[in-house]
Amino acid sequence: MTHSICTLEFEDHRPLYDWFLEALELPHRPQQIEFARLNLSYLVMSKRKLLQLVQEKVVDGWDDPRMPTLSGMRRRGYTPEAIRALCERTGVSKRPGIADVTMLEYEVREHLNATSPRRMAVLRPLKVVIENFPEGEVEWFDAPNNPEDAAAGSRKVPFCREVYIEQDDFREVAPKKWYRFAPGQEVRLRYAGLVTCRDVVKDDAGNVIELRCTWDPESRGGNSPDGRKVKGTSHWVSARHGVAASVRLYDRLFTVEDPQGVEGRDFKEFLNPKSLEIVEGAFVEPDLAAAAPGARFQFERVGYFCADLDSTPERPVFNRTIELKDSWAKLEAKLEPKA
Repeated sequence: MTHSICTLEFEDHRPLYDWFLEALELPHRPQQIEFARLNLSYLVMSKRKLLQLVQEKVVDGWDDPRMPTLSGMRRRGYTPEAIRALCERTGVSKRPGIADVTMLEYEVREHLNATSPRRMAVLRPLKVVIENFPEGEVEWFDAPNNPEDAAAGSRKVPFCREVYIEQDDFREVAPKKWYRFAPGQEVRLRYAGLVTCRDVVKDDAGNVIELRCTWDPESRGGNSPDGRKVKGTSHWVSARHGVAASVRLYDRLFTVEDPQGVEGRDFKEFLNPKSLEIVEGAFVEPDLAAAAPGARFQFERVGYFCADLDSTPERPVFNRTIELKDSWAKLEAKLEPKA
């Protein structure tokens, strides 16, 4: 052994370490080098505090996807390449500090964007009935597995009279610069073609439960031959072929950057009550039912997800690794009137 590498708290123990080495009369004495531990914002890295979270069942074990453990990060879908890239970016130092977790999130997005196959999934479904599409018929459209990698090939996605879209992709009263579904508005269903919302169906409580639309058959594949411009694009899943799935939406474990750094406060006071949201009744492309635990995907326009250890063909379960940047959310925030 040539070197002993350890974190800063062992620096005070170095005289004892050196005493043992001298007493053992080793032919080659290892050199002890101390360095600052890698800390990330919105997390705690102390094993004692992490053990406390596990024992008090704040999290679901050491491999809970919210935990900063290798098993937890693996289960969430973080890649080794992203973690190594973070370590290279932060470097080694003797100065204690906290690295911004957004650096890790950036590296995860970059690597998953380049390597993850694309699939469509609807987390909170709203039914769309395409009235001029023949009942009982199915069309299959080509969709690339990864636009970043031509060698990844393509897949076939089924399209029929009834599909699901995200509830958030519809507004009955469309705000300024809203290009998704709204009464009378034409939208592109990704890979399938252009549809126009003609009618809105509500339940007795006034909740929107269904959209009635028409499809332009000349726009098969996504664009119209007459060249008209349609800015809005929505992802979708065939109601007949989609597979019901459970989706776990993970967020940061704490609400403040340094949960241990507030004097006189217990770090658990800053636990994020919204660090986990379980969404039942999502629909995913049919081939995702066979996704092996640990397989990573980009759910188009939603985020990056990983098949969980609990996933089965009868009940697929997916963990959100990291969300995509939502351009509309940013725009909507700008458009909101200031108080």
